[in-house]
Amino acid sequence: MIIWAHRGASFEAPENTLAAFSRALDAGADGIELDVFAVDGERFVFHDRYLERLTATAGRLQDLTADQIRQLKVFGQQTIPTLRETLAHIAGRCLVNIELKGDVPAADLLSDVQYGIEHCQFSWSQLLVSSFNHHWLKRIKQQCPQLSIGALTTCCPLDYCEFAERLQATSVHIDVGFITPELVADGHQRGLKVYVFTVDEAHDIEELHALGVDGIFTNHPNHTKNVLAGLPTRPDETLLHLR
Repeated sequence: MIIWAHRGASFEAPENTLAAFSRALDAGADGIELDVFAVDGERFVFHDRYLERLTATAGRLQDLTADQIRQLKVFGQQTIPTLRETLAHIAGRCLVNIELKGDVPAADLLSDVQYGIEHCQFSWSQLLVSSFNHHWLKRIKQQCPQLSIGALTTCCPLDYCEFAERLQATSVHIDVGFITPELVADGHQRGLKVYVFTVDEAHDIEELHALGVDGIFTNHPNHTKNVLAGLPTRPDETLLHLR
């Protein structure tokens, strides 16, 4: 089961920052998930439309200039990286899932992907672009068929994973609250990977592993690896999670 570090190891460091990505690599995460907006001709790694939660600044990310964004600090500690800076930092050491939070021009995104492949030691198979907006994914797939895409959902559709197969996606990404054995089986029958977000609790980790999902997104990859290994995850814990 692939362990995706959700916004990096965001339990340990400010989310979507180079520090969080470093902690994810240190934890041995199989992949790093990150979020991208296009603003002022640049692609920034940031999750929220509004700035207040992460930067204690009023307003929307999209209303700033690139120079203004570069002056902000996530939780007062870490700068907001660009996608290229992030790819250069990770340097092909793990998988990367680029989730589109805004409408990123396909040409700009594909230019960044190509930069990662040509200059940052990534292969095509290591990069995955995902979104809740399936129209964006369709556009990207049409322009770059060799780039893997992942279709996100926060529901369990009547036709299960048919929507992802129709997009020619590599994977379907589903909220932990809506995963079912039938959806997992349907996804696998269609040749899709089934990834689940966001999973931090030991019981959920165990159940999803037993269900046969292909990967989970977690804020705490080191904790997740310990759960999967059957190791205690708290100093006062004596029982193994996996039975």
